[in-house]
Amino acid sequence: MKKSSLIIGRQPLIEALENGRGVDKIFMYKNINGDNVQVIRQLARAHNIPLQMVPAEKLNSFTRANHQGVVAIAALVQYTDLQQVIDHVAGEGKSPLFVMLDGVTDVRNIGAIARSAVCCGAQALIIRDKGVRALNEETMKSSAGALEQIYISRVNSLAQAVDTLHLNGIKVFTAEMNAPAKVFSIGFEEPCCIIMGNEEKGVQHFLSKAADGHFSIPIAGDFDSFNVSVAAGIILYEAMKQRIAANG
Repeated sequence: MKKSSLIIGRQPLIEALENGRGVDKIFMYKNINGDNVQVIRQLARAHNIPLQMVPAEKLNSFTRANHQGVVAIAALVQYTDLQQVIDHVAGEGKSPLFVMLDGVTDVRNIGAIARSAVCCGAQALIIRDKGVRALNEETMKSSAGALEQIYISRVNSLAQAVDTLHLNGIKVFTAEMNAPAKVFSIGFEEPCCIIMGNEEKGVQHFLSKAADGHFSIPIAGDFDSFNVSVAAGIILYEAMKQRIAANG
């Protein structure tokens, strides 16, 4: 771990969070106490930052400096609140085209999806705050810089994120291997968010149930399915094609 990627100590972390610096994860000594500990907890909740309680040995493995029981991993990307993302996109006069990742944890796939999203005009990537590794140098490399050109919204509940999208008039569609409707039959020209699921388990049932529509990608022969990043690229290209046609 490069020292430059760490935020060490209580007050440096509080200042970083209050100044809007992105943080991927906070590690805190399991027996920690003190007034500013609660401040850190509140800021972590407010910014949807995973906080893990760990033994002293874990913190000492990060640094030999006086960490005061707190070490955080600084983010390479800037996270933005989902409602703020929606407001920004609407303020720019654009029709939202977002991608939500459900159980997609491979950082290379995430980077590749971000790259396709930017190329096809999507404005935001929605990920959960737990279960996804830090978007590291490998992710940045596979995205070819796209992660710096798209909004990244980290949420603590994908179900609540779907509710937020619906409240803002954004439809939600799920890519599912056995859905009878095909990708080209979905109206992606309207404000929408596409949910991509884990390659093994697919989209979780509660998200599928909350979605406005489901679709699959036709596959020649009997082969199982596309890689999730390839599938995302196909779907996003179809969305871009529809939007170009709709705008003349």
